[in-house]
Amino acid sequence: MDAHSESDPNRRRRLTEAAAGALAAMRAGEDDGALDRVAAAVRSAPDSHVDARELMLMLFHECSAMVAALGAGGTAPVKMQVYDDDGHEVPIDEADPPVRTAVRTLLAEVHGDTDAAKAQIEIALTNAAPEEMAMLMVQALRWTLRLSDECVNRGLPVPGWLRDAS
Repeated sequence: MDAHSESDPNRRRRLTEAAAGALAAMRAGEDDGALDRVAAAVRSAPDSHVDARELMLMLFHECSAMVAALGAGGTAPVKMQVYDDDGHEVPIDEADPPVRTAVRTLLAEVHGDTDAAKAQIEIALTNAAPEEMAMLMVQALRWTLRLSDECVNRGLPVPGWLRDAS
């Protein structure tokens, strides 16, 4: 979290609760409800831009930690693949912009480059259309849900708020 977070000591709790509620809705098959929960939490914040960025960074950070756990702490490779609508693998540069942003953000986090991850999210927040931002958030939520499920299934650590969202 950055200096903006220090000005709002409740931000982390608020964002964690919003993410947990969105993940629970997504688990119930309510993707639109998941996005509605996140949007409502971000819109009601004093600085919605910062909250949107921090929420996505929090999700990608958790995904990164779970990828590391699944990759045996970095000793086993974890492969990321991107598929088109027909199920064919595509190079990252040919993926839809929100998917490219999600992959690049996660890779930056996995490699410990939080500044690059922030830059990816900031570029998206500044330039992406609302529907692209929604797609980026859905991608972050889906990965968080799938990775947490896989970690739980393998007996690997998952933060309590993610376990509660299950």
